Amino acid sequence: MVDLRPGAGNVASRTDVVLHVQRFTHVDLNLDSRFVVAALGYQGRSLAGTVLVADSLGAADHAVFLLKLVLGIALPLLALLVGLLVWVLTGWSLRPVEQIRSQVARLSALDLHRRVPEPAVQDEVGRLAQTMNAMLARLEVSSDRQRQLVGDVSHELRNPLASLRAQLEIAAAHPGRNTTALLQGSIAEVDRLSQLVDDLLTLARLDEDPLSLRLGPVDLDDLALAHADRLRARGKVEVSVAGVGAVRVVGDEARLTRAVANLADNAERHANRRVEFAVARREDGVRLSVTDDGPGISVADRERIFERFVRLDSARAHQETGAGLGLAIVAEIVRAHGGKVWVEDAGPGARFIVQLPLLDSTGPTSGTADPARRWAAPKQ
Repeated sequence: MVDLRPGAGNVASRTDVVLHVQRFTHVDLNLDSRFVVAALGYQGRSLAGTVLVADSLGAADHAVFLLKLVLGIALPLLALLVGLLVWVLTGWSLRPVEQIRSQVARLSALDLHRRVPEPAVQDEVGRLAQTMNAMLARLEVSSDRQRQLVGDVSHELRNPLASLRAQLEIAAAHPGRNTTALLQGSIAEVDRLSQLVDDLLTLARLDEDPLSLRLGPVDLDDLALAHADRLRARGKVEVSVAGVGAVRVVGDEARLTRAVANLADNAERHANRRVEFAVARREDGVRLSVTDDGPGISVADRERIFERFVRLDSARAHQETGAGLGLAIVAEIVRAHGGKVWVEDAGPGARFIVQLPLLDSTGPTSGTADPARRWAAPKQ
């Protein structure tokens, strides 16, 4: 049957055996199957030999065959089913993304008020829809602001241009003694137009890159004193600098000068007879305040006054009112320096306060503005 001949007491085995034996009447073997055979050697007193034990592998081979057959048929079907299921589930899960894409594709500059649908489930797609709607809201605000700016600029340019044209036409049609007065009026209108264009360019630069500041040490008290002297030289109002203390900050001197100048001109325009400047170093930052004794500003208008082209009724009635950009420029400059500006009741009058951040005294002296590293320190 097999050539296994282990020694006495030893066991040997072999698998995958095909038995080639004669058909003895007393042996019943399934010769069509593979076998596993174990052999045990023995040694007796009068007899030595080998005991063979064989077990058929037919059942195991049949089970393996059936398994191969089932896997060969089921695996392709299972892969096809899984692929179809993944395709359906992916399409279902990405349906909100397709809705967002199609909605955004239909948007134009004229219908930014529309929003993309937000799924009820707050997953990644839901957060994407919320982010997209927030972006559309910002675009809508920016678009409305731009349209309002164009309308306001057109309105502001119409009056001085019309006045300038009328004066020049009269001067050309009736030359004589009044020509000088008309030309002086035309020069005043040109100055007004130049100031408006300069304000618009300043706001455009701040909108384009609000952090592109040329940083350096700035004596904030010197700026306040310089503009106080400028107002005092005009002689329209009394000027007090009793509250001005020596403080040095790091910032863009040209921009800060423009901010202080706008606050000073605004205070002079609305003061009855007195304007006060104050500069002080506090625990929460450096404060510059400009106070007038004019009619003051109502609580409802104290935030709106810093918007562009906003002029209160009292300001519109003023003979020398500007275009409503001065305080907006102040707000943008202060914001670019990491500070804030607000207005308080001075009883009577209004007090405009600019607060700049107060940090360590090791900040930069030039380069790009970084509010996290600006500093303010007492002058040495």
